[in-house]
Amino acid sequence: MLIGKNVELRPVTKPDLQNVYRWNNDEEITRLGSGSEFAYQINNPLEAIEAHYEQNLTQLNLLSHGYVFSVYEKESSQHIGKCDFRDINFITRSATIGLVIGEKDYWGKGYGMDIIMTLAKHLFYDLNMERIQLDTWSGNHQALRVYEKCGFKLEGRLRSNEFINGEYYDTIMMGLLRSEFQPDLY
Repeated sequence: MLIGKNVELRPVTKPDLQNVYRWNNDEEITRLGSGSEFAYQINNPLEAIEAHYEQNLTQLNLLSHGYVFSVYEKESSQHIGKCDFRDINFITRSATIGLVIGEKDYWGKGYGMDIIMTLAKHLFYDLNMERIQLDTWSGNHQALRVYEKCGFKLEGRLRSNEFINGEYYDTIMMGLLRSEFQPDLY
């Protein structure tokens, strides 16, 4: 378990998947988190989600493929989201991260920043990563603000690469180097 200021990143358990199912089938949450992948993420049956997690969380070497955490609010022990790291490159010492806060009552209260900083500390200091990266779509303004507050820098823009609600948006790619990481930032 990884412990932040207000969150705990725990291994995913089968009971957590009920919430993942609910979040994956909430249009607002899925559209923000998935961008143009929305159509593939929404309306997945619980059995499909369980099968996906069973397959991906029981591999012998999770580290080489990445890892998914359930995010719990520390004080109440409420399951509020999920986060992960993936696409690990041991030569360049890089990984991609992602997160979803599925409980809307926890939006805009600093939990996203806490999740990212907790995950970044683990990746930089425990797993010896040199860089972490992420991407989102240009209309996800709240996520972009959080990533910038955590120190991520704009590294690329794929113009009109996302199609959401009948409009085109850019894919925004951001990165953070270990030398830029400021763990006492928040």
